[in-house]
Amino acid sequence: MKFLVSGAKGLIGASLVSAWRSQGHHVLALVRPPGQSSPNTILWDPPHQAPDLQRMEGLDAVVHLSGAPIARGRWTPARKEVIRSSRIDSTRLLAHTLSRLKTPPKVWINASAVGFYGDRGQEILTEKSAPGHGFLSDVCKAWEASADLGNKKATRIVHLRTGIVLSLQGGTLPLMKLPFQWGLGGPLGSGHQYISWITLEDVCGIIRQAVMDTRFHGPINVVSPAPVTNLEFSKTLAATLHRPCLVRVPASVARFVLGEMADALLFSSIRAKPAALEQWGYRFLFPDLSHALQHLLRP
Repeated sequence: MKFLVSGAKGLIGASLVSAWRSQGHHVLALVRPPGQSSPNTILWDPPHQAPDLQRMEGLDAVVHLSGAPIARGRWTPARKEVIRSSRIDSTRLLAHTLSRLKTPPKVWINASAVGFYGDRGQEILTEKSAPGHGFLSDVCKAWEASADLGNKKATRIVHLRTGIVLSLQGGTLPLMKLPFQWGLGGPLGSGHQYISWITLEDVCGIIRQAVMDTRFHGPINVVSPAPVTNLEFSKTLAATLHRPCLVRVPASVARFVLGEMADALLFSSIRAKPAALEQWGYRFLFPDLSHALQHLLRP
């Protein structure tokens, strides 16, 4: 098969590209300057430079994962614009490019996030739940809409509303485990806020199945079937590392250090359930947090 992947150097993209190439598939990676075009890469620079249209003919699937990290630095107005434009402008440009192909790809898998739902307390959130409010929710809504507006041909679109991805190769887990290793770990704020999590292995498994299974369409909550509170996560992580879970981080301290980002990333409660995945019969490799952390931290 012939794949096109943006964000190919990120946590999820790198894992997918490596696996598909090892299986003999032809994988093209969209890269930005100062990257160079090569037999395995296509140069683009959203929103100004579109990718080479001719080299994109004959694609079986597109996996669009581009987006600036949301937890790198305080959310100044300039940083928020980078977060927003890196997702929406790139998606809009890719949608326009795909719409011009003579033979469009059969499926377009587009990144999104459970931030779509905003801070919802203990409410159980499925793909049918309404969007929330706030910066991340607004970004996710526009992100998904940018892909849908460009679908002028019969390409199946899947929106990956992904939770916190657990992996030691990157993401938040390496940072989360550090204070626990030093014996200084504990819950954030009240600890009552829900965390929707999933392992990197399951994210990649879901994407691979979404490519092949035509039932996969529209928004999909890419999360484990067992979301936990921050307190439960902290206790499970501490137990896995054989460390105490005693030091509670006051919300006021986190807000002083991180500003607006603290409420959106650390204290928002998102209790998302993978209703679509369960309906379509996806089998999670790690549906339980304890087993997932045991696999990752004590293999």
